[in-house]
Amino acid sequence: MKKKVLVLIAAFATVLIIRLFFGVYEHDEFAESHLFVKHRPTWKWKFYSPQGMSDTKIEELSEEKQTEQKYFNEFIRDQGLSR
Repeated sequence: MKKKVLVLIAAFATVLIIRLFFGVYEHDEFAESHLFVKHRPTWKWKFYSPQGMSDTKIEELSEEKQTEQKYFNEFIRDQGLSR
């Protein structure tokens, strides 16, 4: 019984760590999905750029899309992943 509980706790901890420290982003130019390691833990899993490769400024986006773009910039662009 103790062994089953320990296995369940270890499995839960592993899933939680993967969820917090890994993510998937959609490349803003080629529309391909890539798995990456986040530089800080966050619950967000999927990252995308609402701007994409367009000339749209971040101020022209809705608040929700501005937030998504800020996450994309912090976790993808600033880390040198979407080049």
